[in-house]
Amino acid sequence: MIAEGLNPALILIFGGLLAPLLGGRTRAVYLLALPLLGIIQLCGLDYGSSGILSLFDLNLITLRLDKLSFIFALIFLIASWLGVIYALHQQDTIQDVAALVYAGAAIGAVLAGDLVTLFIYWELTAISSVFLIWARRTTVSIQAGLRYLVIQIGSGVLLLAGTIIHLRATGSTAFDHLGLETPGGLLIFFAFGIKCAFPLLHNWLQDAYPKATVTGTVVLSAFTTKLAVYALARGYAGTEILIYIGATMTVFPIFFAVIENDLRKVLAYSLNNQLGFMVVGIGIGTELALNGTAAHAFCHILYKALLFMSMGAVLHRVGTVKASELGGLYKSMPLTAVFCIIGSMSISAFPLFSGFVSKSLIMAAAAEEHHTLIFLVLLFASAGVLDHSGIKIPFFSFFYHDSGKRCAEAPTNMLVAMGLTALACILLGVFPQWLLYPLLPHAMDFAPYTASHVLSQLQLLLFAALAFTTLMKLGWYPPEIPSINLDFDWVYRKWLPVVAARVWSVADGAWMHLSNVLTYQVELLIRFLSRHHGLQGKLATTWPTGSMVLWAVILLGACLIFYYF
Repeated sequence: MIAEGLNPALILIFGGLLAPLLGGRTRAVYLLALPLLGIIQLCGLDYGSSGILSLFDLNLITLRLDKLSFIFALIFLIASWLGVIYALHQQDTIQDVAALVYAGAAIGAVLAGDLVTLFIYWELTAISSVFLIWARRTTVSIQAGLRYLVIQIGSGVLLLAGTIIHLRATGSTAFDHLGLETPGGLLIFFAFGIKCAFPLLHNWLQDAYPKATVTGTVVLSAFTTKLAVYALARGYAGTEILIYIGATMTVFPIFFAVIENDLRKVLAYSLNNQLGFMVVGIGIGTELALNGTAAHAFCHILYKALLFMSMGAVLHRVGTVKASELGGLYKSMPLTAVFCIIGSMSISAFPLFSGFVSKSLIMAAAAEEHHTLIFLVLLFASAGVLDHSGIKIPFFSFFYHDSGKRCAEAPTNMLVAMGLTALACILLGVFPQWLLYPLLPHAMDFAPYTASHVLSQLQLLLFAALAFTTLMKLGWYPPEIPSINLDFDWVYRKWLPVVAARVWSVADGAWMHLSNVLTYQVELLIRFLSRHHGLQGKLATTWPTGSMVLWAVILLGACLIFYYF
């Protein structure tokens, strides 16, 4: 049953807020039904704008549906449903509510037709998602959640400021192409860049996601950054600087992921890498490139969720995802290992898996527009993905050496969620013309399975695998050891507090010195005034009448001289 004009986001937001009223199996069925109802509602809506509200002489378009917003809203709803299945074993009301409100806010932002509505949902995603980090209930997660919230709210502040400036300059808050030509557009660009984890703005992702709960990380991986990708595609398609920002994003996380010991943090760096491909597609801005961005976001949400699910299952059963403490888990968790391998093959863009049919669109768009250097950078980044996500994640967690840890297989609901997600990764890779390409924003005729493309991709993957094997055999691959790797967050988490403390110390010392000098000078002034105007001062004594008359005559004479001359 389709409710005309009902925003699917509201089904998840208000439905999630009502979830605590239910319990047991009724609550589980209810939570599973909400995303499915959202999908039915979304698919039943007509393209166009609706839900128009008036606020302070502004027309807010709360529901704008076209092919670009449809594909993002659809995958958000699918990811929400898979997340609910994955979390059925837990009894945590906070996470249940936060996950659904978070997903609903992301969907609402995708369907927003104006910047004010976008801002409202933008901030709601920040406020709701932080509870998925705090729900782990450790000191470390609480501190990480606070840092995450400050950064996400800061992104919203920039968005609001840019919206106000844009409104003053253009008289409109329509969320269409914005560009970098105006101050408002530039501020909004930075707001989107924070959520998209641009270089030097990215560390909130590696800081917060690995510290969230087992299920929280899976949910977090699906929405915030892909919402930013959608926003950039809507507002800044064809902005050339995004090509170079995206290319940088694909490369630098590789080096951090290779040396990282925490496997969920490896996946967080890998997420940065994959976002870079999408940002490059937005920067190129052609129909093929934008199709590639939408397709890659769709597939990435699924295979990245699958990888986080597998590592979450390991954390749930073993209590750690440190590579130095794992190994041999395929004996205890064989199904989880298989699903992890499927996710790894998908992110590595093996033929017949989802990453192959989406990433190839962006690569082809870069080649068509003669971005040769960018194409080579993306090739290098593709090879790096195989090393740190395609091989490292399953190899060190399930196979490398036997850590001696024995545990039960993942809970049934986790296996079902991983199985469905793995099936989706395979089906999208095998049947893209039927399942994926018709959903894309622009019509196209693209065949991913050409002989040259398949052979070149297999050569690249085999070369990357050979490089990994050679480094391991020679002992040159960075060892998996407990360590803390320094990233740009060292600047604002360590260096800036030290600098601020020293600056404060110097300023405090200077102020004390100035205060002492001023105090001494005031004391001298008081002594001077006391000497002349005090009870015993010269000016406080009684003057003789003759002296007073003499001084009066002198002053009167001076006035007459000044008056006449």
